[in-house]
Amino acid sequence: MPTSPFAPQSARDRLMLALDFPTVGEAEALVNRTDGKVGVYKIGMELQFAGGLEFARELAEDGKRIFLDVKLHDIDNTITRAVRNVARMGMTFMTVHGYPKTMRAAVKGLEEEGNPNLCLLGVTVLTSMDEDDLAAAGYRGPLAEVVEARARDARAARMGGIVCAATEAEKMQSILGDDLVIVTPGIRPAGSDAGDQRRVMTPADAISAGSDFLVVGRPISRADDPGAAADAVVAEIEAALG
Repeated sequence: MPTSPFAPQSARDRLMLALDFPTVGEAEALVNRTDGKVGVYKIGMELQFAGGLEFARELAEDGKRIFLDVKLHDIDNTITRAVRNVARMGMTFMTVHGYPKTMRAAVKGLEEEGNPNLCLLGVTVLTSMDEDDLAAAGYRGPLAEVVEARARDARAARMGGIVCAATEAEKMQSILGDDLVIVTPGIRPAGSDAGDQRRVMTPADAISAGSDFLVVGRPISRADDPGAAADAVVAEIEAALG
C-alpha cells in the first residue's frame, strides 16, 4: 500500500468510473445512478469539450473526488500555469504526459499553488497502444522499457503517481516503491469486450498485480444497472484484497 496521501482506504475508493459521454446530461445521469458506489469519477477529453470542466468543478464542490484526465503536454510555462488553475478547481487527480520536462513543469505549478490535495499522474504509454503502435510513433525499444523509463522519470520529478496498463503494475511497484500511486485503465471484468484497449486485465488480476486504482468505463456505464455493475467490480476488488 503506498504511503501517498492519495492511497485508497477501501475497495470502493479504488474504483474510478470513466464518464465518457458527449454531453453533461448523460454523465450526470450516470453519476446519479452510481452515487456512493465508486471512489472517483474520471472526466476525459470528450466531456471536457462539452461543458465537462464546469461539471467537474460542480461535482468536486459536491464532495466527489474527480480525476481530470487532460493528458497535458506543452511548453513548460503553459503546463505550470495550467496546473495552477486545475489545482484551484478542487480536482483530486489530473494527468500530464510522462515526459520529464512536462512532469517537472507540472510539479512546479503545483508547488507554486501550494495545493497538496491534487495528485499529478504521469501517463506512461496509453493502454490502447501495443508494440507496433509504439514503433509506428517512432519510439525505439520494447514497450515495457518505455513504460519503465517514464515511471522512473515520474518518481524523479516527484509526481503523485503514474498511469500504466495493469499488465505493467507489478514491475512499476518495484520502481516506484510506496511513494507513488499506480492508476490502471483498460480494466475489463471477465467476459467484457476489450473495445479499443489492447493491454487489458480483470479487476481481480489488476489488484493482485499491484494496481492502486482501476479505471472502468463501458462495463459499468453501458450496463443495464450501472450501480449493480459498480458493486460487482468493488466486490471483485475486495475479494482480490483478501
